[in-house]
Amino acid sequence: MKAFLKYTIFILLSIIVITSISPTITFANTEESASKIRITEWQLHPGNDEDNKIPPADGWITVKENEKEPVLPKGTSSMWVKIQLPAESKAHTGLFVDKAYAQNVYAFMDGSMIYESTRNHYYDVNKFVIPLDNSINETLYIHLVNDTGNIGIKGFILSDYTSLYRSMFLNEIPDIILGAAFIFIAAIMFFCMIFLKKVHVSGWKSLSLIILSIGCLLIFYSPFLYTVSGEYGSFYATGIDLSSNVFLPALFFFLETIFGKGKYSLVRIFKQYALYAAALSSIGLAITIFSDNAFYPIYYSISTVLFALGVVGGSLTLIGILAAYSIKKQKDAIILSSGLGLFILCGLGDIIQYYAQSKNYEFTLWKWGIVFFVFTLVVVLGRQIVISFEKVITYSRQLEIYNNELQRSDKMDMISQLAASVAHEVRNPLQVTRGFLQLLEEKSEDHKEKNYMVLAINELDRASEIITDFLTFAKPQLEHVTVLNIANEFKHIGSILIPLANLQGGQIRLSIPEDLHIQGNSSKFKQAFINMIKNSIEALNGDGEIEINCYKEEERVVIQIKDNGEGMTENELAKLGEPYYSNKTKGTGLGLMVTFSIIKVMQGNIVFKSRKGVGTEVEVTFPAA
Repeated sequence: MKAFLKYTIFILLSIIVITSISPTITFANTEESASKIRITEWQLHPGNDEDNKIPPADGWITVKENEKEPVLPKGTSSMWVKIQLPAESKAHTGLFVDKAYAQNVYAFMDGSMIYESTRNHYYDVNKFVIPLDNSINETLYIHLVNDTGNIGIKGFILSDYTSLYRSMFLNEIPDIILGAAFIFIAAIMFFCMIFLKKVHVSGWKSLSLIILSIGCLLIFYSPFLYTVSGEYGSFYATGIDLSSNVFLPALFFFLETIFGKGKYSLVRIFKQYALYAAALSSIGLAITIFSDNAFYPIYYSISTVLFALGVVGGSLTLIGILAAYSIKKQKDAIILSSGLGLFILCGLGDIIQYYAQSKNYEFTLWKWGIVFFVFTLVVVLGRQIVISFEKVITYSRQLEIYNNELQRSDKMDMISQLAASVAHEVRNPLQVTRGFLQLLEEKSEDHKEKNYMVLAINELDRASEIITDFLTFAKPQLEHVTVLNIANEFKHIGSILIPLANLQGGQIRLSIPEDLHIQGNSSKFKQAFINMIKNSIEALNGDGEIEINCYKEEERVVIQIKDNGEGMTENELAKLGEPYYSNKTKGTGLGLMVTFSIIKVMQGNIVFKSRKGVGTEVEVTFPAA
């Protein structure tokens, strides 16, 4: 999390640097800069939108730049602005209007119209430059008409027309570039969906729609497009409405993908609300378009209320969910909280500068707040995909282990069935044969013949041991289960195997506390560990050491057997416990199969670790009694 915060701070600083060097209304040289004149006073007059007739001299209201504009009478749909141009005006002069709220704008000077902008849609934000050639001590009249009643104007700068127009263009370029970048990213994401698995498509698609809608809003809400290509204004205005209709449903689809339906199903409820509101708004938009904007006031009122309710309710829900999950230290919630927090900080920065500069400030930081928020959405989705991929890998490994265990279990079932049907029948004739061989060996006087009899008896005994191992598989359940003291059990095991190890040239070191107990069958426990320790002794090949350690870890008893013998390869380790597999020349592999069966019945786990030429380590764990 510290790394994430550092990364976020780095991005924040980078964006601050970028915004600090973004274009503003500047001039190419000191002469142009010196000729810049800011209009600080003008006059307003409620007009008549039926014609462009300039109002009489009386009734004008004087307005200063840092003062609040007067409130016009309710229902006013037209307003005139009168500006007295200074005597310093030169050729090729222009007047830059920073913001004018109106559908139609007309400019007059000397009774002639010098600028006109009319719209057949309801996007009413204008930013333009009026050409004023050789206008000295002239009076400029600007007529604003808006059927919605939202009329206003502010920000007048008088300077070279070309410089003003270029500066206006450069000021709007960052929004266009940022919006185009979002759309480009969304297009790439949509293309990449064909390579995704079905489980990831939902979150990926909703995030793509979020980024696409934000990009379209940034572009279509820029006044610049309506100034340079006003003939497509209806298309741009429709794009704003459609983008806002897509944004909220896509956002709540994404949140449901990440956090589920939420407490009390709040996320799902707001998702359904956003879907219904978007559908209703889209139907109203279609009706408005086909009716040539006849029902626009009704559509605007309903869609605005629906969107505002969705934004307010959705924001409160989002903040509540992020707060609840962040308290639980859920990483995705913390990341999204960081993005939302940065967005709110950027918005507050805009508001502070707005009031600090006497409201003569255009909001820009909120756009970078959107960038932060989208960035965190991408990070969260990326984390989900990575986590999902890791789960798939984990499941694949578990499936492989399960498959190996299943194969091992099938083999053991096969041996068990074979043992159950054959073992007893084979054991009886073996015992009879052994008895007669013993009689013959006792009566034989030929020494060589006696040796043959002893060898035959030994092989019969070995065959009997194999049959005993088979019987272990046929009946793996434990009998006479008691509480076993590990130290006492290993004393008996040591008394049997320590002489054998010494005979081979090795040593056995025991480190076992007296207070460790498990539940099991004493004879089966000894049989299992004698098999394992005997294998370690045979792997020493002369001098060597076997360490047997025992300790308690939480609620389980751990027994470790380490030797520095010849060790095994990974392939050999994988085959341990399989029937008929053994590293010994005369081995059958049944000894370890018996060991695995006994440990499993005693609810234990066994893990082998080995390196060729280094040694082998066995770790067996049992539930503590």
